[in-house]
Amino acid sequence: MIKVGIIGGSGYTGGELLRLLSLHPGAEAVCITSRKLEGTPVGDVHTHLRGISSLKFESPTISEIARRCDFVFTAVPHGTAMDWVPGLLDEGAKVVDLSADYRLPLDEFEKTYKMKHKAFREAVFGMPELHPEVRGAAFVANPGCYPTGASLAAAPLVEAGLAERVIFDSKSGISGAGIAPSPTSHYPNLAENVVGYKLTTHRHTAEIRQELSRLSPGVKVSFTPHVVPAIRGILTTAHVLVKDEFAGKIPDKTEISKIYQEFYKDAPFVRMVPGVPSLGAVRGSNFCDIGFEVDGSGDRIVVISAIDNLVKGASGQAIQNMNLMMGPGETEGLWFPGGAP
Repeated sequence: MIKVGIIGGSGYTGGELLRLLSLHPGAEAVCITSRKLEGTPVGDVHTHLRGISSLKFESPTISEIARRCDFVFTAVPHGTAMDWVPGLLDEGAKVVDLSADYRLPLDEFEKTYKMKHKAFREAVFGMPELHPEVRGAAFVANPGCYPTGASLAAAPLVEAGLAERVIFDSKSGISGAGIAPSPTSHYPNLAENVVGYKLTTHRHTAEIRQELSRLSPGVKVSFTPHVVPAIRGILTTAHVLVKDEFAGKIPDKTEISKIYQEFYKDAPFVRMVPGVPSLGAVRGSNFCDIGFEVDGSGDRIVVISAIDNLVKGASGQAIQNMNLMMGPGETEGLWFPGGAP
């Protein structure tokens, strides 16, 4: 049994880690931290876990956590994980960090997040479908929710050399904004509305560009996010604009299907679907559903992906990474359907 610690467990990500770990046959959460909530039962904060988790929030030292836990998730805000990760690694714990502190190269992180990094370490980028080196790694940086849905949507076509530019348009449920209320998440501002934000400057663009550039150096990437009046899920539309050499002669639907099926042949959580993927089909699950259509104009392929931002976009993918790092099967504790309708 893998003994698991969660650092920073009071938010949605921490609660989702506990929910998923409660279903895991080979892992058990033994420690969850919050300085503000020390001594408070988990079920008083994450009320859906009443009767499921008997843990109380703690405030232990790094050494205490490493001594009690084989594996640690850091689910703290950007700029805070760097206070924890190096010590945990030095104490011998394996770590998945769910913040942005280790997803990018040092110079790119400091430019994107406008802060100095205090304790940089190299990490494997934790998108197993694109990074098989997650298996057996000691330290993994869990991707952002938007980059997960976006990168998985376009990666096969980018690697195939078809894409000149990819324009991503993502619609996220409000839980992506975190547990603390804000003007964006205030009900009267969001209900019956769609709110675009950071139209050309969202920080997750750097991750998407990083991953797709690995597959095809020089591919151009644009990204615009929106918040929609839903709790969970991200629906991403990728407009894949093909290179001039493919204009008017894009491979047909059968050939494109083959590209995706071959690329994701060893990816149990990616499902190709006919038509348009549905958020309802992936809600609560670790699946990423992908569908596409070839534009009759001959210069564009439209790809849509659907994920649950709290599962495949955060805690589920983190546990998928843990499974690969620690040895259980990749799908252990995650092989269940979405909660449709």
